Amino acid sequence: MRQLNPKVEQRVQELRQLLQKASYAYYVLDNPIMEDAVYDQLYRELQDLEMQHPELVTPDSPTQRVGEKPASQFSSVQHNIPLYSLENAFNIEEFTKWQERWQRHALTLNPEDKGDEETQGRGDKGDRILSTSGTSDEYVCELKIDGSALALTYEDGVLVRGVTRGDGITGEDITQNVRTIRSIPLRLNLEQPPQIVEVRGEAFLPLDVFEQINREREQAGEQLFANPRNAAAGTLRQLDSRIVAQRRLDFFPYTLYISSHKQINSHSPFPIPPLYSQWEALELLASIGFRVNPHRQICSSLQEVEEYYNYWDTNRHNLPYMTDGVVVKLNAFAIQEQLGFTQKFPRWAIALKYPAQEAPTLVEAISINVGRTGALTPLAHLQPIQLAGTTVQRATLHNSDFIAQLDLRVGDTAIVRKAGEIIPEVVRILPELRPPDAQPFQMPTHCPVCGSEVVRREGEAVTRCINSSCPAILKGAITHWVSRKALDINGLGEKLVEQLVDQGLVLAVADLYDLTVEQLTELERMGTKLAEKLVSAIANSQTQPWSRVLYGLGIRHVGSVNAQTLAEQFPTVEQLAEASPADIEGVYGIGAEIAHSVSEWFQLKSNQTLIDRLREAGLQLADQVETKAEVASQPLSGSSFVITGTLPTMKREEAKKLIEQAGGKVSNSISSKTDYLIVGENAGSKLAKAQKLGINQLSEEQLLALLIPNPG
Repeated sequence: MRQLNPKVEQRVQELRQLLQKASYAYYVLDNPIMEDAVYDQLYRELQDLEMQHPELVTPDSPTQRVGEKPASQFSSVQHNIPLYSLENAFNIEEFTKWQERWQRHALTLNPEDKGDEETQGRGDKGDRILSTSGTSDEYVCELKIDGSALALTYEDGVLVRGVTRGDGITGEDITQNVRTIRSIPLRLNLEQPPQIVEVRGEAFLPLDVFEQINREREQAGEQLFANPRNAAAGTLRQLDSRIVAQRRLDFFPYTLYISSHKQINSHSPFPIPPLYSQWEALELLASIGFRVNPHRQICSSLQEVEEYYNYWDTNRHNLPYMTDGVVVKLNAFAIQEQLGFTQKFPRWAIALKYPAQEAPTLVEAISINVGRTGALTPLAHLQPIQLAGTTVQRATLHNSDFIAQLDLRVGDTAIVRKAGEIIPEVVRILPELRPPDAQPFQMPTHCPVCGSEVVRREGEAVTRCINSSCPAILKGAITHWVSRKALDINGLGEKLVEQLVDQGLVLAVADLYDLTVEQLTELERMGTKLAEKLVSAIANSQTQPWSRVLYGLGIRHVGSVNAQTLAEQFPTVEQLAEASPADIEGVYGIGAEIAHSVSEWFQLKSNQTLIDRLREAGLQLADQVETKAEVASQPLSGSSFVITGTLPTMKREEAKKLIEQAGGKVSNSISSKTDYLIVGENAGSKLAKAQKLGINQLSEEQLLALLIPNPG
């Protein structure tokens, strides 16, 4: 039997006690005594020692506790319908521009209306809000509650699941905590409820409860909560639901989705008839057992929206809860569905925020951060101040033009605010308080990390390091490659990435797939078992689909949603690499900037070499591609479709998916290239245009008949 090293045994005991103390402070007392990064490092050290000495593992070790770390407290759940965030406007002028944008977008969906002056709407104060059909439409204004978004699922009228917003696609299942919120009914007040009802809303702490909690914490000598929003978010993630019940959270719903099917993830994110408007949805929520915020209002003009916004700017301080703005939604679900979504926001709603809190502080220094794209971003180091309930010590300065416009210098007194009450930013400086020896700031001529000369391309505000071997760029690229939305390589954190780059083991993301257990065990605090686990995780990433690989490449302006869209339209890397900017821009949802960025990336020789190496490493650079014969055998291959009206048994997205699976293409607008128009009830102007162009019209039943492959 192997002799135990007393020093190792002592270290394990010390780590165990320290981590248990930190875990208790974080989860039970809500009083963190340790930074997350420090906790993670100590946790990994204990994990490594226990892997090397399994005889030291005990049932009470933090490594043996299920859900011990914050990210794994609750099971992850994919939302049935994405929980989109809202675009922000910070004054009526920005709100007016938003209205003009959605009206222009509506006109592109109904180009035949462009010449009708009455349908366009000028957006002037006091004008009626007009839909593109020329009928009067309305906005619903609601207070924006400063809390945490929740998605509640009811099956046959009974609450079965409560999920946090998370990243909008995936949240955490906190059902046991949601059940403690007394304003959330456990059963809906409906005699014959639909099979599925999903309610979205905001959980929050009333101000009197928040103040009471802080008084109790102060009397107990505990650290106070910074603000009600943070307190609500922390409460919802408590492991002990008894603590949640004591905190007395409240809840306001703001929308709901209804389905007669147990699975609603394929349905359009809009309530089905007989609900036709946001106002009706709020009224229904009130009737089935929810406490809906009473301060909602229908507004028929921009002037009424402005009056509502201004009224609550003054009176919100008298409310028993925190609100940081007004949510404005187009009332009619038909217009909402017509406008749809961008990749981040609904086009039919916006958050009209109130001005952020501002405060003066000293600029103590300016440093330069080098990102994964090589961008040099100046960062202001500030004398610590309190803003919106948090301590602010740094603020981004964006680029040299921004600094020059402010004439910002080290030693200046700057006015700082939180943009959207989240991101600190410098608004202006007070030149009368400037020290006499303060010097203008100059961007460095060379990269502060690798020493290479930096460049600023014509027409760009950003200064960049273009040395692809720059450690800062390389570390950022690898960190992005292994991230959850990309290749999702568990165990490759920033500290380990730094070691791999600094020791020359990884000079490109493709080098990850050449790493051996022997190389990894040479790294600091890397045991054999952990190294084997990491090599296995890297190998497993070879099975990730082409869309994730594309996102992981880190092409400028290509996010995870864009990557998915591009991968669907260009199912192989060769097709995307050979596509022209015009071809790429032709994909719905892809703009010119993204198209040119993608095209330029694939033209670089170094990137072509990277793709070759990833192919050799076994990465998925193509989706399941059908042969030409298989494609030709699909029943709708080569045919173009447009859908209008309400189909009898399925949603438009369902019909679109069936058509595309059968080889057809679906467009939003009628043209001479359209082969078929699928016609449902209440068909709009597309039907008239199709008749004029002589385009074939099909019912849903006829479409389904076409989907049957031809045996010949």
